[in-house]
Amino acid sequence: MKLQLKLLAALAAPALALAATQAAAQDLKVGVTVSATGPAASLGIPERNTFALMPQTIAGRKVQYIILDDASDTTSAVKNTRKLIGEDKVDVVVGSTITPNSLAMIDIAAETETPMIAMAASSRIVEPVDAKRRWVFKTPQNDQMMAVVIVGHMLSKGIKSVGFIGFADAYGEGWWSVFSTIAEGRGVKIVASERYQRTDTSVTGQVLKIVSANPDAVLIAGSGTPAALPQKTLKERGYKGQIYQTHGVANRDFLRVCGKDCEGTWLPAGPVLVAGQLPADNPVKKSAQAYVDVYEKAHGKNSVSTFGAHAWDAGILLQAAVPVALKTAQPGTPAFRKALRDALEGVKDAAGAHGIFSMSPTDHLGLDQRAAVMVQIVNGDWKMSK
Repeated sequence: MKLQLKLLAALAAPALALAATQAAAQDLKVGVTVSATGPAASLGIPERNTFALMPQTIAGRKVQYIILDDASDTTSAVKNTRKLIGEDKVDVVVGSTITPNSLAMIDIAAETETPMIAMAASSRIVEPVDAKRRWVFKTPQNDQMMAVVIVGHMLSKGIKSVGFIGFADAYGEGWWSVFSTIAEGRGVKIVASERYQRTDTSVTGQVLKIVSANPDAVLIAGSGTPAALPQKTLKERGYKGQIYQTHGVANRDFLRVCGKDCEGTWLPAGPVLVAGQLPADNPVKKSAQAYVDVYEKAHGKNSVSTFGAHAWDAGILLQAAVPVALKTAQPGTPAFRKALRDALEGVKDAAGAHGIFSMSPTDHLGLDQRAAVMVQIVNGDWKMSK
């Protein structure tokens, strides 16, 4: 009898091992690269924190989140992406935090036919939806959408001239392209345009040129804590006009670093930043507040930033798309990656923390103007404009 049991066990072992291997292979693998260190750390840390709060299963399948830090560096983001796809065999890549990194990842996603969901803002990440970008989606509002909000606000305040200072990279140049076109098209004259590096410790020369042009307002096209440097320098040099920032500063670290020099600043933001101030009939209030509640339960009151919410919305897209893709193929296969890409492109009315996502073959963001509100920094906090 013992011999028979041993024989049966020996015969069953390979089958059990094969079943276990197949089960593991069918887990959904989500590869993530975030800028958790370096100049963009104040953006990447809440994104990394958010992945720990996401569902561990989707449509009954276990989800493995494989998270790497690219240190705000483009080369590292590319290296991470190749590792996640080539070695870890992920089904989808989420990242990176910043525009230059995300743009650099597009070629790899297209080359390997792996869907990618970026957490960076530039519209150039997903526009136009060509042979490469058909594999790429993103969750943050386009800079063009936010530039429309800023220019509209400037006009309502009677602003006729503006100075511009932005990052000397794809984020700053993207903002310059869309903002200058919209502003000048609506009669707002740009009288100065300057650039600086994310790692710079002084922008005195650039700011002096802007101040000498005496604009009614200044737009700072930066993100995270490095966006505080031009603002603090403007205040030090006695600038009295109105200061605007982009949605790239919508976190508490920016408020902390900029301090009193931020008071009165205007910026466009996703509704999640002021979820508690949204009217009850706002279509995004419920889904935005849901993320706030989950994040603050884990990290404390007032810990939410819009950047973690971009990661959360990537999860919302996956929760909508994965069940559809599973009807066609299994995770871990090229067929599933293609099915997931197709399903992401077909997402409709998915309520996220930043807005309502409805993708299409020509729109891989899927947000409309419901995803933007105008916010002012008042007494060191965010106050939604009525």
